[in-house]
Amino acid sequence: MLRSFFSFARYFVFWLIIFFFSRVTFELYFYNKFKGLSALEVLQTFSHGLWLDYSASAYLCIIPVLVFVVGWFFPNTHVKPIWLKVYTWFFVFAIAFLTILDLGIFTEWGTKVNYRVFNTIYNAPAEAVASSGSSPIASSIIIGVVLLVLGVATSLYVVDFNFKKPVEKIKFKIPVSLLLCFVTFVLIRGGLRGAPLNEHRAYFSNKQILNQAVLNTEWNLMNNVVENLRSPYNPYEYLPLEKAYQIVDSLYTVKRDVTTSILKTYRPNVVIIQLESYTADIIESLGGDKGVAPHFEEFIKNGLFFDHIYAAGDRTDKGIVAILSGFPSQATRTIITADSKQRKLPAISVALKKAGYITSYFYGGESSYMNFDSYIKHHSFDSVIDELSFNKKEIGSKWGAYDGVMFNKNIGFLDRQKHPFFCYVQTLSNHEPFELQGAHHFPGKDQSNLFRSTAWYTDSVLNDYLQKAKKTDWYKNTLFILVADHGHRLPRNTSEAYDPAKYHIPLLFFGDVIKEGYRGKKISLLGNQTDIAATLLAQLKISHKSFEWSKDLLNPYSKQFAFFDWDNGLGFMEPQQSVSYDNEGDKIIFNTKANATQQQTDKQLLKGQAYLQKIFTQYLNY
Repeated sequence: MLRSFFSFARYFVFWLIIFFFSRVTFELYFYNKFKGLSALEVLQTFSHGLWLDYSASAYLCIIPVLVFVVGWFFPNTHVKPIWLKVYTWFFVFAIAFLTILDLGIFTEWGTKVNYRVFNTIYNAPAEAVASSGSSPIASSIIIGVVLLVLGVATSLYVVDFNFKKPVEKIKFKIPVSLLLCFVTFVLIRGGLRGAPLNEHRAYFSNKQILNQAVLNTEWNLMNNVVENLRSPYNPYEYLPLEKAYQIVDSLYTVKRDVTTSILKTYRPNVVIIQLESYTADIIESLGGDKGVAPHFEEFIKNGLFFDHIYAAGDRTDKGIVAILSGFPSQATRTIITADSKQRKLPAISVALKKAGYITSYFYGGESSYMNFDSYIKHHSFDSVIDELSFNKKEIGSKWGAYDGVMFNKNIGFLDRQKHPFFCYVQTLSNHEPFELQGAHHFPGKDQSNLFRSTAWYTDSVLNDYLQKAKKTDWYKNTLFILVADHGHRLPRNTSEAYDPAKYHIPLLFFGDVIKEGYRGKKISLLGNQTDIAATLLAQLKISHKSFEWSKDLLNPYSKQFAFFDWDNGLGFMEPQQSVSYDNEGDKIIFNTKANATQQQTDKQLLKGQAYLQKIFTQYLNY
């Protein structure tokens, strides 16, 4: 009997060893992020991570325990040991795969592998494969194979695949079986406390990389999937709903509903150009690298530049909704994939259509990506030009037609449009895997320079596009709005998911339609992508009341603030203080005002929490 239970203990310990290998792999892969940390702090990730490792190991022990118990009560049954080998090695393979997937996801998104990864694969499989093109495939395969071989070899040494069922009386089997199941349940739950195990139990540091290393990848993924698939509820209920609404509404209250008129006409053509991954780190005027977007600097000299603008989130599906609908990101969810909800959103295209504009959407890739086509269909776009509108020779990258090809097609298309027109143009070349035809402008194949080269390419073809547009009849009466869909960790690779710098993006109003006195000027009001809608419509003297999450950046009475979020975390910014909060760990992980009192910091955080609470409540109510 004791030998059999010792065999179970060995099996449980085996999975702890596997999770140890996985955490070591994570920390070695991202060793640069652990520089400056003491050996004790790093070692604590293993001790504090044990609770999650215990739970994940117990989950993997459920089926072997049940097979043993059933077989114990029916001694004539005989299950060959091979089943346990197949079961064990399958999950060793799964853990090896999830480990290398986690390395790629954490590199790009700054978060552990989660539900959103598989949701993206489900909604846009081709694009998900294209996005993974920047991951080092060879090293990923090597890491995966090493983990798999190491796991199988360890199992042969640690696991007792041939343990025999003891012969005991029924009165002994029942309590022992119940005890075995109870112990497994307690380990899964993380003890007998009132609340079951959660991430907060494992978090121990104010340094986010240590808390990320603590997380058991498999446990975190399973927990995140369950949270996302359960019946809809608001996981961000920080305070009474009425109080949350009061806090948020006060942010949008203005003394006077006025705007500074910067346009020569109230009915210009409008072209919004959404620039893929155009982070502030490549815009010299925003403190970015010099020479990556040289033409953009010239555009700034001739346009009205908003230099304190932040993206709503970290992905295109969140950016397009923020720009067109003025609706913030919903952290763990993305409203664009929910047809019944996204169709209820307001949109710039809808407002302009009602004002007599001809509307169009222009993209060189698949408009079906993340349900974009449905969103476009339900928001009054007269024409949709996407990858299907290009011939096969024009599709040069995994994502679709290169930006230069797309821009050339757009010029011809707009030449045929009646005025006034509204066109939403979406670029794609500056996206993983950063493909280009011909030589790259920046030498080397490291990810940073590949990113700089594709950004430089987009800047170059955008300049060509605007130079050609100047020769058309419609150019003089057209307002161009240049804005990024989101920021990016590249090219500097220094911004974490919680760092406001990752969300800092350019916003430029450009064109001859802008009054001369405002060209070359900068507006430093702190704001978001979501503010484009109210700002634009106010210039056109069109009501923007339906865009309740959008403020007019040209109203001198608008309050200065910006909000962003990522998977289960949020950031709230005001000129006096900015904070980022990890919802899983229930702690502030970024604070620009270290000398602020706890009361000041709590007040600042409360604004961000109220903001996310109202966003998610409204998302659920749509």
